[in-house]
Amino acid sequence: MNSLPILRRGDPIPSEYFRLIAGFTYDWESWLSNEGEVLWVNEAVQRFTGYTPNECLAMDDYPLPLVAPEDRIRIARCFDEARSGSTENNIEFRAMHRDQTQCWIAVSWQPMVDADGRSLGFRTSMRDVSEIQELREKLFLQNEHLEQLVQERTAQIAKLEKHRLKMEKLAALGELAAGVAHEINNPLAGIRNAFTLFKRHLPSDVRHYDKLELIDEEIERISGITHQMYQLYRPSRQEASLFSISKLLAEVVTLSNPLSQKCKVAVVTKFESLKTSGPLGEDEVLLRSGELKQVLLNLVRNAIQASCSGQQVTVCVTTQPDELRIVVSDSGHGISESVISKIFDPFFSTKVETIGQGMGLGLSVSRSIIEAMKGTIDVTSDPNTCTAFVVRLPRQLTSIQ
Repeated sequence: MNSLPILRRGDPIPSEYFRLIAGFTYDWESWLSNEGEVLWVNEAVQRFTGYTPNECLAMDDYPLPLVAPEDRIRIARCFDEARSGSTENNIEFRAMHRDQTQCWIAVSWQPMVDADGRSLGFRTSMRDVSEIQELREKLFLQNEHLEQLVQERTAQIAKLEKHRLKMEKLAALGELAAGVAHEINNPLAGIRNAFTLFKRHLPSDVRHYDKLELIDEEIERISGITHQMYQLYRPSRQEASLFSISKLLAEVVTLSNPLSQKCKVAVVTKFESLKTSGPLGEDEVLLRSGELKQVLLNLVRNAIQASCSGQQVTVCVTTQPDELRIVVSDSGHGISESVISKIFDPFFSTKVETIGQGMGLGLSVSRSIIEAMKGTIDVTSDPNTCTAFVVRLPRQLTSIQ
């Protein structure tokens, strides 16, 4: 075979050169007749499929044996359109390699005519788009992930907005409650003083004298309610102090004894220290002792009232290096799912139905106190089984010098 001459610019190009150009093209090139019979395939087909050009020329229904089964019907329809003289670009399908692996291919075709306009069939050009397909799939997954993030952020924003509106309502309610409490407290103090003078000068044998004690108790209860209402809005004025949480817990149990004995419910305490080092002792905390006592007393009394005779209330205190964790749990009637999200709202009480008492201020005041000390209070409950309130507080509100 004679070698072809080296061409210079302007030289006429022999037809053999065009065959070389087609043969050395990087893409997978084919020439098919008007009847769809394969006439020529370049060497690139072997890189795509593992089959030689001669093997391709011997195939029936070329190139369908090289197409993944799931794409064959669609590609056969495309080649039917190509035989009719159509032109198309970048139709993607999966090609089958001899080793049964697959790669993504984009095929383009156009009709071929000679100088006289006679149809010579059509040519196809196929290129590997596996990387593009992989990037497309990654982009799709990334878009799905972004959509999920957007949905999550939207839900969080809606939740925060709902929480903000709730906080605004609670703040307005707290301000109103504090104002009402202040206005009620002044005449109530006058009633109490006048009643004390009146009671002091009455003989004990006067008719209905025993009812005076009941009146005095009810005045005290009204005073307690107005005090709680005032605490919903009033900022704390109590300073943090160093004290023993074990001692404070013992005081809470002592104060709860009358109610626990009346309801025949035992109060059990547990203490655990996970502290390893630091300026505080194992059971020492630097918090507002009076307010923490009020919270614990309220939680313990609620747990006693929610329990049945013979059951017990457990108060578990755990001190960690930087955190105080208190869990008050009972085995009582529990809290239903329909109301558990409302129990910290002012004036909402489950005692109205179960016990017949309660203004619904104790837990809302307790939460205000805990949050003012940079802590949290949460509740979990299984209806008709148990309820647990979890209080988390920092071990100290200010640094110890």
